Amino acid sequence: MTKKQTQTTVHPRSFAVWSLNLLAFSFLLAWISNHFRSVAGWWSVAGLLALLAGVAWLTWRVLQAENAPRWLVWLVLGAISLRVALSLVWLLGLPAWGYPTDVQAAGYVMQDAFNRDTAAWQFAQAGEPLWQAFAGYSSTDQYGGLLFLSAAIYRYLLAPSHMPILTLLPAALASGLAVAFTWAAAKRAFGPKVAWLAAWGLALYPEAALLGSSQMREAFTVCLLPMVLLGVQQWVHGPRPAGRGLVLASFGVAAFLSWPFMSSLLLFAVLTWLALTDWAVLRQRRVWIALGVLALAGLAYVIFVRGAADTWLVQSADWQAYVSKNSSGWVARQFKRMPLWSQVPFLVGYGLVRPLLPAALFAGGPLVWTAIGVWRALGWTVVLALLVYASYLILRSRAALWLPGVWMWGQWAVSLVASYRGGGDLWDSPRYRSAFAGVQVMLAAWAWVQQRETEDPWLRRSLVSALILCAWFVPWYLRRYVGLEWWPLVDLQQVVGVGLASCALYMLWDSLRT
Repeated sequence: MTKKQTQTTVHPRSFAVWSLNLLAFSFLLAWISNHFRSVAGWWSVAGLLALLAGVAWLTWRVLQAENAPRWLVWLVLGAISLRVALSLVWLLGLPAWGYPTDVQAAGYVMQDAFNRDTAAWQFAQAGEPLWQAFAGYSSTDQYGGLLFLSAAIYRYLLAPSHMPILTLLPAALASGLAVAFTWAAAKRAFGPKVAWLAAWGLALYPEAALLGSSQMREAFTVCLLPMVLLGVQQWVHGPRPAGRGLVLASFGVAAFLSWPFMSSLLLFAVLTWLALTDWAVLRQRRVWIALGVLALAGLAYVIFVRGAADTWLVQSADWQAYVSKNSSGWVARQFKRMPLWSQVPFLVGYGLVRPLLPAALFAGGPLVWTAIGVWRALGWTVVLALLVYASYLILRSRAALWLPGVWMWGQWAVSLVASYRGGGDLWDSPRYRSAFAGVQVMLAAWAWVQQRETEDPWLRRSLVSALILCAWFVPWYLRRYVGLEWWPLVDLQQVVGVGLASCALYMLWDSLRT
């Protein structure tokens, strides 16, 4: 065992110290959760922390096969602490600084989290069997898994009152553990430099931190994709039993929380396995025949049995498009200017770039929400620019069929589907996309390391081009929000066209200069 490797055994003295720290932390969280009036419910917090500590210890045991370094422990603890701290900021700050709504008066960032958590508390008090969460007990959770988990925590840990901190802690833990699995998957695929950067990137990535500080499903699913990517690599290269266990555990949790997410996990698992095995299985003719038969059978089922318009994805996208159109006068005006066939592609592209930095800067509203918006937009702008640059690197190196190529095309596919399903919504599109933040941050870190090793100028051009595009949107948003009527570029197409032309001119100038 190296000096950097953490021991898997726990000394009794260390165990006692950790236990006392957890007990003290439970009193502190209960006191804050009760708005500094009492420590009622500390026993519920203490019991939950003990269970979560067991999950964290089991995760660490699993990662010992990857020679996880000691600094990773502290980074994961830091990521979890950041998410818990943010959840307390929302709990205490939003009632005072947020919008005057029931959701924010209760300290919730997102409407879905408020609805589901409130329903879970009522469910826990009703005495109904918890399995009814999967039988349509509440419309607040269409899959039932997160409602089941939240209600079980409230019921079996004997919470004396509705304490949102009890359902925030598991989300913070899962989001923090995603950092460890992202490090392990990136280390196997790209080496320790990329793994270090990817782990730090996910720990600090705004969208992941925001969802990890809320009672949202994506706080859990963000951990599942890195688990699958690590599991498949272990399955192929060893240790195989550990790899199979990770893959099966990931799919099991996905089935519990959100069965549609299993299709995304399957996509990445298959692509990773094919790339690692040199696509050998697809060289057999019978495999192509079998795939063709399956594709035709699936298409026939959708068209003749289910009906294409009745599929979950189409219904979800239609609903989100309706919501986007009716909640935003700007979107409705854009729809009037474009043919019907282009409306959905427009919303998909619009959702893919959101949250947009200029919009976050000038949207107005309470200061806390402006800060959240700018924070989210900065994170996605940097990651998006790095993903575009990484795509260029993959095409240039003709590595589209290998790692990281298959991960890149997989993440673009699921990001487009997430944007399609979210209908361009400011919250839903980034939220659905954030479930894949692990692989996105890995690819962004890989692109950064590649540039540092080769001094390739195209990363600089990619980042500067992103800033140029954002700069052109600044006066456009000022015209929209504060009445900058003299600005000549009114239509979105004009702004995008001029912005892209400016980017092309900059790239040409920079190429000639260097």
